[in-house]
This record gives sequence, structure tokens and C-alpha cells, in this order.
Amino acid sequence: MSRLEPYRKLAKQLVRWHRAGNYSVGGRIRSLPRYGRLTDDEALALKFPLAEAQEIVAREAGFPSWAELKAHVESSPAASAGRAAAERPTIKAAIPMLFVGDVSASAAFFRDKLGFTVDFLHGHPAFYGAVSRGGATLHSRFVHEPAIAPELRDREQLLAAFVVVDNVKALFEEYKTAGVPFASPLRKEPWGGPTFTLEDPDGNRICFCAA
Repeated sequence: MSRLEPYRKLAKQLVRWHRAGNYSVGGRIRSLPRYGRLTDDEALALKFPLAEAQEIVAREAGFPSWAELKAHVESSPAASAGRAAAERPTIKAAIPMLFVGDVSASAAFFRDKLGFTVDFLHGHPAFYGAVSRGGATLHSRFVHEPAIAPELRDREQLLAAFVVVDNVKALFEEYKTAGVPFASPLRKEPWGGPTFTLEDPDGNRICFCAA
């Protein structure tokens, strides 16, 4: 298989998503400077030929044009591709998913109350987003109604995410000063700890535990 083939497939996938009205394409179309001010609806209303999808794929790969991406891939030593294909897969991270009723409001809570950085928001209005602090990353997805019944979540004390922290006591004090709502305060657990658990505006419980 040609080493350019994965890029070709990705470009064709963008075209298919555009035809299907997938709003996640909007942000990627806006990465082209000439479309930077379009809304998602306007981006989906555009004619979106394969050549423009290829241009987006090339820019995301760090090249100004499809032609330059193609030239780079075709000039790269075949041995490098062979070695990469033979490498053992490595799992690098797992990212918890929070189901929320307002992605932008959720991101603002994590930024303003919990000291996270908003990595991205997709959509106008946002339907998907990501926040991070230190080595922790959380993604959020819009849902029309709770994915888990609140009564079940409260009864079973279900967690949406578990975050390991250096100096968990200092983080607890930081969040207490910020007025963060806690589901459980800082406490020593029978299995270790200490831990504390907070609730986001959508009732998702996140446990922070000492490293």
C-alpha cells in the first residue's frame, strides 16, 4: 500500500462526513484561512471537493499543500515506514468522557473553578470539548438528558473520572477556597488515599486521590 494512502483515506472521510452533515467537520474547514469566519452551518453548506479536504489533511500534517505532503511522503525512505509498522503498539493515555448539558458552561467551570485549561471546543454552539490540567485530560460531550439516572448515580456513588494528584491536600484547599461543591471532603480511605470527590454542574463526580 502506498504510504500516501492513509492521507487519501482521511481526506475522503472528511468529504463523506461533510456530505452527511457531520458538524465536527466545521472546525476543520475553518482551519483554512479563507473559511476562518464561517459558522458550522455555513461550512456544511459549502461545496467541499476532495481537493479542499486534501488541503486540510496536508495542513494538519504540517504541510502548506497536498502537493508538498505528497512529495515528502514519496521521498521518505521506505525502511522508515517498515520499521514503524513493525513497532509494538503502545497505549499512551485513557481519557474520561463527561456527558453534559452545556459543553461551554462545563468548560468554563473547569477553567474558572478547577484551574484547567480549555483545550478546544467543537461546534457553534459547542457539542464536544476538552480540558486539561497537568497530566489529566477530560473530554465532554453534549447530551439532551443525563446518561445515568441521578438517583442511581447518587445511590451507587458512581464516579465519572479518577484523577491522581501530587499534594492532594493542597488541591483540596484550593478548591475549597474557590467554592467548589464537594460530594465528599478530604478523607483517608481504607485502601489508601487520602481522596476527595467533587461534582461538576451536571452532577458528574470526579475523585482526586493522592499519588
